[in-house]
Amino acid sequence: SDIGSQKDRVVTEEEWLQKWEMGNIGFHKEQGHPLLQKYLDVLLNGRSGLRIFFPLCGKAVEMKWLADLGHSIVGVEVSEQAVKEFFSDHSLPYCEEPVAEISGAKMFQSTSGNISLYCCSIYDLSSSIIGKFDGVWDRGALVAVNPCDRQRYASLMTSLVEKNSSYLLVTVSYDSNKHKGPPFYVPESEIKSLFG
Repeated sequence: SDIGSQKDRVVTEEEWLQKWEMGNIGFHKEQGHPLLQKYLDVLLNGRSGLRIFFPLCGKAVEMKWLADLGHSIVGVEVSEQAVKEFFSDHSLPYCEEPVAEISGAKMFQSTSGNISLYCCSIYDLSSSIIGKFDGVWDRGALVAVNPCDRQRYASLMTSLVEKNSSYLLVTVSYDSNKHKGPPFYVPESEIKSLFG
């Protein structure tokens, strides 16, 4: 459980963009994640028409799946390539517009209006820009965030959720001395201190 070897590791935005450009996206799952299917009832909690947030969404296929179930999806991703591939992979028409509050940011929205993906740094977002959410599917975001930014990330995420929201978080467990990350190892004790 010693994360000493990872605590100072930093992956830059440029490195993430390069992963997308090079097709080095082993973290992308072509099929929906089995844990989302398994715990869908926990996320939805008997509710329909939820606003669900996908932090660091990439081109996650679960966004379309949940939108098709009647939910409103909002994601954020630094790679414009990933966002455009999401829409083309699913043959979804979309429009693109600048985000007035964030210099250089763009928002890509399906013409049906139920999927909105922001192309910018997650740290540029706030509830005043994207609103609040009933649910979060964090399958690879917390574990991709640089260890030095975890507190900042957790504070942002807690500011984006409604009082009785559901937050599904997937982490990975391994010997952090044998792998430098990402994905980073986040001990359960740290998850509890970050999210309470």
